[in-house]
Parts: sequence; C-alpha cells; structure tokens
Amino acid sequence: MLLAIDTGNTNTLFAIHDGESWRAQWRSATDSTKTADDYAVWLTQLLELNDLKLSSIDDCIISTVVPQSLFNQRNLARRYLNVEPFVIGENVDLGVPVRYPKPSEVGADRLVNAVGAHAAYDGPLIVIDSGTATTFDIVGEDGAFEGGIIAPGINLSMKALHEAAAKLPRVAIQRPPRVIGDDTVVAMQSGVFWGYIGLIDGLVERIKAEYARDMTVIATGGVASLFEGSSARIDRFDQDLTIRGLQLIYERNIARAAVEA
Repeated sequence: MLLAIDTGNTNTLFAIHDGESWRAQWRSATDSTKTADDYAVWLTQLLELNDLKLSSIDDCIISTVVPQSLFNQRNLARRYLNVEPFVIGENVDLGVPVRYPKPSEVGADRLVNAVGAHAAYDGPLIVIDSGTATTFDIVGEDGAFEGGIIAPGINLSMKALHEAAAKLPRVAIQRPPRVIGDDTVVAMQSGVFWGYIGLIDGLVERIKAEYARDMTVIATGGVASLFEGSSARIDRFDQDLTIRGLQLIYERNIARAAVEA
C-alpha cells in the first residue's frame, strides 16, 4: 500500500492507496515540530480504526511546501515503513513539462495539482486551489505547468481583518444570508465571501482573455466547497485532485525505476 503525504502551510493530508482505490484519508494541522515517532503513533492509531496496519504500507510519496516538516516525514518513511520516500522536487519525474523560468520556485502542490488535473480533464485548464493561499495555475493542453497567480487565502484574509481591527470579531467563514450586512458579523462574512467570489471570477476572466483560448476551470482545496453554486466561472469542484496527482507521479516513477533496473 502507498502512503501519500501532502503538507500544506495549514493542514497536512495523509492518504492510503491499496493499488486500486483510496482506503482512507486524514487531515492534521501542519506542525513542523512533530517527530517521526509522533507521526508513527498518530498514524498507527488511525490505521487501526480502518482495519489497516502500518506494516502493510510498503511505499511513500511526499509533497510539501513546508521544508521544516520534510526531515521528520522522511524519517517516518525510513524508520517505520522501511522505504525511501519519493519527494516531489527531488529527482522525481512529474511526467509533464514545467514552463517556468525557475521551476524550483514552484510549490510542489501546484505541480502535483497540474498532473492530477491533466489526467482527469481535457484542454487547457485553470486550477484554483483554495488553502492558506489561493492559487490560480495554468495547465496547458499537453499538461504543462505554465504559471499562474498567488493571492492570500480566504481564511488568511479573515484572520488579518480580525487582528488588524480592534473592534472586529473573529467569525466563521460562510456564505452570508444576504450581501448587505445589517450587523458586523454578516458584514464581515459578506465582504470576505463575496469579495473572494469577485476575486475568483474576475481573475478567471482576465486569465482567459490573456490566454485567448477556452479553458476549463477546476477548483480544489480545503475551502473550495464554500464557493460551489456561488461562482459563475468555476466548472468543476474536485477535492481529489492533489492525491490523484501524487498517485500518478508515484506510478510513473515506479515504472521508470523498474525499466532502469
């Protein structure tokens, strides 16, 4: 079985694939101080709840945008799974071109999303990933990563609003019952929520105009589901985009290793 780890700035996703389907997925708050032992204890307990065992995992692939976490996650694979993990960005074949002046500057999650999106959807794509940051990435017709846009994430914006303004409370992000707020909470929710819908729809329009081709827009990420039914420009919502990309990259590199052997 394969353990796929996707480490973002806010959350880390652990997913188990048995060769045919994803058996389980768990999210944990990203904490760069967690040791390999911490991960092993936590993961063992969750596996047992799903009638799985740590000893059944025989391979691992890691995508991370938090370099400080990689050391301990790599040790988890080495010490407890007895494997050397595949790490996105470290001599791993993505299988698609990266048309970027400095490919090393591109976040691993953005590249993995490009692979996962190209495998599932035709034509040039815009992939919107809503997390700590909101990214808009361009995937060419041949699957190439062609650049994109990075904006603050919706949770980050709400947090900044609360922390910078003494009288504004911390509120949950949700679609408000109306656009014009008649109290502070609804006014804040409306500003952030509909402000992000405006950000998404406006940037998609500008991207399409500059790219000068029809493009399919795919949304993914932890808060993407908030926008379902509200954005006029998002064509598909796909929460499995990243783990699909990790699985495909893993399979491609296993196959390459077998040929080279």
